[in-house]
Amino acid sequence: MMCDMETGICGEAGSDEMEMIDFNQPAKEINLYYVTDPICSHCWAIEPELRRFVEQYGHYFNMHTVMGGLLEKWHDGPIDPGNGIYKPADVAGHWREVGEHSRMPIDGSLMVDNPVQSSYPPSRVFKIIQKNHGDTLASAYLRRTREELFVFNQNISERAEMVGIVNALGLDGEAIVNEAEQPIGQQLLNEDFAQARSLGATGFPSIIMINAENKGLKIVGGRPLESYVDGLKKVLDVDTLQPKPQPALSSLLEQERLLFSKELEVMYDVEQSNVASYVEKELSPNPYQAKEILGETYFTTTEPKGE
Repeated sequence: MMCDMETGICGEAGSDEMEMIDFNQPAKEINLYYVTDPICSHCWAIEPELRRFVEQYGHYFNMHTVMGGLLEKWHDGPIDPGNGIYKPADVAGHWREVGEHSRMPIDGSLMVDNPVQSSYPPSRVFKIIQKNHGDTLASAYLRRTREELFVFNQNISERAEMVGIVNALGLDGEAIVNEAEQPIGQQLLNEDFAQARSLGATGFPSIIMINAENKGLKIVGGRPLESYVDGLKKVLDVDTLQPKPQPALSSLLEQERLLFSKELEVMYDVEQSNVASYVEKELSPNPYQAKEILGETYFTTTEPKGE
């Protein structure tokens, strides 16, 4: 006798007492390449969506962060004519627009007063950290670098600033920046540039997902979370995915150090007006600080550099 799982009706099991089943299905391995740059404002803007995507769906793919080389140096010609960028001061207005639209705040006045001359130096530091200490610390460096540049208006291409950011990660900033200034730093960066070209990345951010059959898709620019999830379904050739639960806010804030309201809204499906009460409920009695900058609220467990 048996009960049918679909109909709920119980009856005779039928003539097939035993049935061989092959559970040895080949694993579908996805490689996700995130082509980015430390001074890419649109990459800063997608941090809320990208973080949730990686947190909940990262078990489906291997993530590789690739430096794309947004700005080698300023010159007399146009850098980004599509956005009206010919000189450093032109960046400030564009960045502010991105920050206001995404609600990932950007000051931008640095590009008028003390502009970043090249994104290569912090990119080389990223590659050295990645080589010597792994992807997790390299990603933390990239996040801190963007906070310092976009929010706290620090020139992340200056040597002292790079050393300070690396030191704050618990690493030897002087040694790492020294190594990044050696030929190996540019060699590693050139390898990333070559990989970005081979992936067909022509803009930032670009996310390329490739499956075991070497087929995939490319998503360019800022997109909602659903676009990344739908893309992953396509390369996996499945209808549904099983996301992991969102991480506890206490552990996420401890890991990230600083999170903006927009990041919590996206991660936890909370309305902006309810973020403060949500944080109080989730973090109490853990110590935290709620502050405001450029019209946006952020939460931290430590005193962020730059204040």
